[in-house]
Amino acid sequence: MLLAIDLGNTNITLGLYQGDSRLGAWRLATVHNRMPDEYGLQLLGLLEHARHTVQEIEGTVLASVVPPLTGTFVQACREYLSQDPLVVDAGVKTGLSVRYEDPKHALGADRVADAVAVNQLYGTPACVVDFGTATTFDAVSREGEYLGGAIAPGIEVAAESLFMRTAKLPRVELTRPPGVIGRNTVNAIQSGLIFGYVGLVEGMVARCKQELGEDTQVIGTGG
Repeated sequence: MLLAIDLGNTNITLGLYQGDSRLGAWRLATVHNRMPDEYGLQLLGLLEHARHTVQEIEGTVLASVVPPLTGTFVQACREYLSQDPLVVDAGVKTGLSVRYEDPKHALGADRVADAVAVNQLYGTPACVVDFGTATTFDAVSREGEYLGGAIAPGIEVAAESLFMRTAKLPRVELTRPPGVIGRNTVNAIQSGLIFGYVGLVEGMVARCKQELGEDTQVIGTGG
């Protein structure tokens, strides 16, 4: 079995696979000051809850956009799973041709994984919209090359920033309002966040298609 670990800024996502079959999936909060032993015990607890053992894990792969936690998880895997994980970055040989400038230091592992998965599962050209702490748009050419993309604040980051940087606007639930024209402050904020974000995504996807071609596939992913 393969244990896949995705270290994100907000969540840590784990998946357990046997071949192409997913046997389990878990989501944890990202806590930057947690120790390797704490994460190691969490890993053991999740496996035990799913009725699997450490001995069944044949390999571990790790993608991280949180550098301070990468070493923490490598140590946790080494001590509690008895193996060093394969750490994914732009330098790992995935068969993906990368056209990004300075990919080794500037290209996040999540974007590499998105592009490799699109090549394998959906084909190209493609635009991948990954909704997380940041919302990223990644472009893969017709020839299967990773070209680059765009990075925007995630919708929750935008909502929290609006609340924190204004004196009178409240924190609101991120749900669809009755209409675009809000008749009260809560609905007005929800309209700006939800429909404004829809406009952002639609506009960026349209611009990607202008550069990649109208037959570009659009794939949404993320937390």
